[in-house]
Order: sequence, then C-alpha cells, then structure tokens
Amino acid sequence: MTGKADAAAAGMDAARLDHLCRVIEADLAARRYHGAVVRVARGGRIALDAVIGHADADRARPLAADSVFTIFSTTKAFTNVLALRAVELGRFALTTAVSEVIPEFDGGLRAQITVFDLLTHSSGLPMHYAPQPGMALDDLDAVLRVVFENVHSIEPAGDRVNYSPMYNQLLLGEMLRRTDPAGRGYREIIADDLFAPLGMDDTAIGVRADLQARHIVPDFQGHSPIEHRSARVPGPNGAFEDERAEMPWVGAVSTVPDLHRFAEMLRRRGTLDGARILSPVTMALATRNWTGDKPNELYRMLAHKRGWTPAPAGIGLGFTVRTDHVRHHMFGTLTAPGTFGNYGAGSALFWIDPVSDVSFVCLTAGLLEPNDNILRFQRLSDIVASAVG
Repeated sequence: MTGKADAAAAGMDAARLDHLCRVIEADLAARRYHGAVVRVARGGRIALDAVIGHADADRARPLAADSVFTIFSTTKAFTNVLALRAVELGRFALTTAVSEVIPEFDGGLRAQITVFDLLTHSSGLPMHYAPQPGMALDDLDAVLRVVFENVHSIEPAGDRVNYSPMYNQLLLGEMLRRTDPAGRGYREIIADDLFAPLGMDDTAIGVRADLQARHIVPDFQGHSPIEHRSARVPGPNGAFEDERAEMPWVGAVSTVPDLHRFAEMLRRRGTLDGARILSPVTMALATRNWTGDKPNELYRMLAHKRGWTPAPAGIGLGFTVRTDHVRHHMFGTLTAPGTFGNYGAGSALFWIDPVSDVSFVCLTAGLLEPNDNILRFQRLSDIVASAVG
C-alpha cells in the first residue's frame, strides 16, 4: 500500500500517517469514493507515499502511484503561476486591465477588471461553469468568442469575492498567449515554461496520447455542476478525455509525484532543482490574504446549506490561503494560518504549511459533493498536520 518513504527522517509520526491511510481505507470501505493516491512530505523529505483503492466503483482497476488524474480547478494554479511569471517578466502588470491586452473584452464594467482582480476572484464576473448551456468547452478560441459577445460584469470589480469557475483563468490564459514573444499557444506555453522546467513529465493540458492508458476517467457520482462537452470526444464530459482540449481553468491532468514537484517549487519560494519559476518576493505577495474577511460567495452558499458559519475567502494572488479563523476548510483547522494551496472539484488537493514545512498532495477517484469534500479533506488535513513530530 505504501511507497518508499521515511516518516522519522522527515520528522513526522509514522503511526499517525498510518492512521491517515486507515481513515481513507474506511472511507473506501463505506464506498464514499473509490481510491486515493497520497504524498506527505516535510522539508522536501517524503514521509508518506500511499496508493489506496481503485479507479472505479466496480473495483476492477487498482490505482497506481503514477495514475493520471483529471485535476479540475487545480489547473488554475498552473495558469496563475505563469500569469505571475509574466508580471515578473514585464509582459503585463497586476494593475493591467484585461481589456488592454484583449480589446474584445472592452465595454461596461468589465473594462475595469485587472489582473489582480482575476487572481483574487474579485473580478465582478458571473459565477458560470459555461458561457452557454450545452456548448463544447474544449476549443479555447471558440469559448473566448462566446465570452466576448455574451459575458459581462454583474458588479464592479473588487466589491465581492465571487469564485469564478472558468472566466478568470480563461482570460489569464489568453493574456499569456497574446503577450508571448514567440506567439505560442496556451498549451505550449504551459508545457515549455512550467511543466518541462519542473520535470512534470506526466502533466499536460488535455489527456496527452502517452498518458491515456494511465488516465482515470472522472466519475462524477452525480456531483458534476455542469457538462464539459468536447467537439471531438462524445459524452457530456468528453472534454476531460480529449487530448486537445485547451481549458486554462480546468483542463489539466497530472499525477501525485508531479503535483508534489509543483508544490515543492512553491514551498521553496519559486525555485526547484535550479529551475526558477517565480521570485521569493512574488511568492511572498502571492501567499498573502488579499481578500480580508470577505467570504467566498460560492462557499458562503455551500456553508449555509449545512448551517455552517462561512469562512473568510482567504484568497492570495492565485492561491487559497488559510486564515486564522476556525471554520470548515479543506486545509484543516490544525494547519498554520498562511497555509496555502489549491484544489479541484470534489477530488484533488495540495497545500503547503510554511510553519511546519509540510506539504500534502492527495488525488482521489470518485468525486464527492462539495460540502462532503470539504469535510473529507479537512479531516485528512488535520491528521497530516497532527503527524508533525
């Protein structure tokens, strides 16, 4: 079940990490989801590598350490990091209006939206999962055309933290493309400038041909908020099986080892194995809470469904940042304030605790309902935090 790891050498309690695995096994026995691949590290030393359960409800296909998962909104972290890199390179600024780079996005309140607003989910754009019901989402150019024509602000930028399932990173991805000196497409930019330097060989935008045999086709278990159709692959969520789907907000696939390398770069303040992606000054700004005590409107609504007190949004420049409030949170209640990371619909999570120097990566098969997912990851995150020696 567990891979080669040394909890003691990493300064973590092996018994508590074994307990983490048993808790996951109990969830799987109760058929809450199908399986999980987990990595816990401290100071860059791997304390736990675990592969537990299966890829499917029938338990016919065991997971593997190199299983390739659709990581949904965790994709946003990749787009956000390259947007911050573009700021460092002077291609645009945090204060740049989107319409300065994308003139088709001019008109009305949306003309005031800046890169900072996109990164902090404070753009004032509507909380849509698709610009038009039933449309294919795999073609970046086609989606942009519909957005330019039909999507407008519902409030001034900065008024509220209104989570954007797609528009913010869609626009950031297009800004990356339009300001690229080599004229590359989004998929090529992210492969060349992020995945290759970090050695993330099993990560791609779209299900690259050589990854398809290891890809875990998402099982939404009835919890998908919207269809993600492809013009090439049949089915309501064919875009998640499409090799050429180019969705900067939700379209990446990855493995736990690769996602851990990305988290390690962030933990090391922007550099890994000689590859410098971001500077320490940018990392310091990006992992600061820029939204104060404002709630995330999506999670406020979800909290009210269960009678919970909503947590502050805690949004940095493209990262979720745990505040010092004790509220329901996927990063747990025992991690330090300032713990930061990202997550994806009902199944994917990574975070870095800068105080304990612990990183946690977990990719699961079989999506959970959003509030159940919060409770699941809060519990697992608290167990990980409690394992610090």
